[in-house]
Amino acid sequence: MGTTQSPKHRKHLLDDTTKEINEWTGEAKAVEIHPLRMFSEVFDRHSQDDADEVFSAGTKVTTPPLAAVSDAPVKPWLFSRVLVILMVTFGLLLLLFYAFKNERVLPGLLVMGSLVVPLALVVYFFEVNVFKNVSIWRVVEVFLIGGVASMVATMLLYSLIPTSNGTDLWSAVLIGLIEETGKLLIIAIFINHLQLNYVFNGMLIGAAIGAGFAAFETSGYGMDYGLVVLMIRSWQAIGTHTIWSAMVGAAVVFAKDDYRPLTTQTVLRPKFMRFYFMAVALHALWDWRAPLAWLDIFYIHQLILIVLGWVVIFVLIEAGLREVRTLRQAGIPSEEHIFLPLP
Repeated sequence: MGTTQSPKHRKHLLDDTTKEINEWTGEAKAVEIHPLRMFSEVFDRHSQDDADEVFSAGTKVTTPPLAAVSDAPVKPWLFSRVLVILMVTFGLLLLLFYAFKNERVLPGLLVMGSLVVPLALVVYFFEVNVFKNVSIWRVVEVFLIGGVASMVATMLLYSLIPTSNGTDLWSAVLIGLIEETGKLLIIAIFINHLQLNYVFNGMLIGAAIGAGFAAFETSGYGMDYGLVVLMIRSWQAIGTHTIWSAMVGAAVVFAKDDYRPLTTQTVLRPKFMRFYFMAVALHALWDWRAPLAWLDIFYIHQLILIVLGWVVIFVLIEAGLREVRTLRQAGIPSEEHIFLPLP
């Protein structure tokens, strides 16, 4: 009897969790999570023209009017092709290093190993942005400049706030606060500068900055501790900086008042604070060495946090689709609020 009730119990727990998180976005109901439906097109055949069409989004010609923006469930697929290409490249570099003893490929291994998951995730969030108002060129710019700038901001905060590299809970909380705040500062600057107003836009900019942060940080760890650490951090990147910063990016958009620039007053809004502290909490729990040995078996600790992080992302995606429906029902006619002009 317990076996038959277990799936129902898990479903009830998931519904309670998504309902609580969804209430933070303004809707008091559970969110149905359907990963198989979301990723259903990953295994479908797609042509080169299909890929070109995805990457052509965000220009003055290809940005759609609001009336043409779809509120159907998102089904990204191109990110999986990017992931495969990066993995194959990394695998060939490993072959050169181990089979042919070619140490000159080590820099390439560090670069590609750190990029595999973060860059694929950036493409995922690029596809999820149904407004299609941010170009891939803009995303690359945010990934590179924003990623490094967020590390600079983080280092400045580290120089001002005394902390340690310990794995106790207090140290983990301080690290989470400092690093998520450092990335927040750069995310807010980009979102304000680019005049972005929608949940999907915030998630994309946040993800791009978080992915840049993750990639540059992982390459440093790989240089210091070797390829094994590089590969471990590479696959774990599916649930770390990129999605934490996507949450923060959405939080920044939630804090904006009637599409006006973010201010220090608006960041005190509950919508912002909840998702910002969710990112901080996930980061802190990731770094914390919990006094439970079984959590280290098969990376159970990290896998639990990865799942929880993606539950938050799926709820935010539903909030983004709901925002599209609300805007269309409001009948906002202008295309200018959709298009992101070049500075």
